[in-house]
Amino acid sequence: MKVSQIAAAIEEFAPLSIQEQWDNSGLSVGSPSQEVSGVMIGFDCTPELVDEAVASGCNMVVTHHPLIFGGIKRITPEDPVGLTIIKAVRAGVAVYAAHTTADKVPGGVSGAMASRLGLQNISILEPEGDGNYGLGMVGDLPSPLSYEQALALVKSAFGLKMIRASRDPGVPVSRIAMCGGSGQSLMDAARAAGAQLYLCGDVSYHHFFTAPGFAVADIGHFESEVEIVDVLFSHLRKKFPNFAVHVSKALQDSNPIKYI
Repeated sequence: MKVSQIAAAIEEFAPLSIQEQWDNSGLSVGSPSQEVSGVMIGFDCTPELVDEAVASGCNMVVTHHPLIFGGIKRITPEDPVGLTIIKAVRAGVAVYAAHTTADKVPGGVSGAMASRLGLQNISILEPEGDGNYGLGMVGDLPSPLSYEQALALVKSAFGLKMIRASRDPGVPVSRIAMCGGSGQSLMDAARAAGAQLYLCGDVSYHHFFTAPGFAVADIGHFESEVEIVDVLFSHLRKKFPNFAVHVSKALQDSNPIKYI
């Protein structure tokens, strides 16, 4: 098995052509022609994940967030990104990311969020191109809920101990929109799509002042997107049922944000 074959399988599901212009999805470390002994899937590419891959006999790491976002002026072990690159290169570990590519496909990040909530009549919140991909999803609950009930459903579905939410919108919640990760830029689109509740991560203070009939809930960046790891794992296992594909055992502890 070669890196190019793993990459091609991922890109059947999440093609590089649809990534955002600022993104850096794809192969960032290694060669497409490199032989792969095993794949380790995680959320962020960290020194710990590379160490886990090596210890598990894997020489390719696949994550949601790219290891390299912008330009790198120096690579030193004092910097987490630099240390990760050093470890990967020394160990011959290829590094691949499916970031906004996996955000924009219906079966990706936001689609997984909608499925967790049991929504119906699901559609893309901000469609692009031919309308078959884009950021965010929106769908209907089987029956309307009070705001308190809707937030309880969200907490239960995503295993949340706490949630940051705006005040009660004053109407029942029958339609929910969502975008995994940093999604506050789609708040207007969510409201225009008829949603009474919008879920995403990284919401700033002033965005919690919402209009009547509309509410926003910040469920966390990691918490909203982490299921993509299992999505990628399932996709690769179906494509290569007899190949070594692993999910990081430290996945749930890899969230850099701690709630104390």
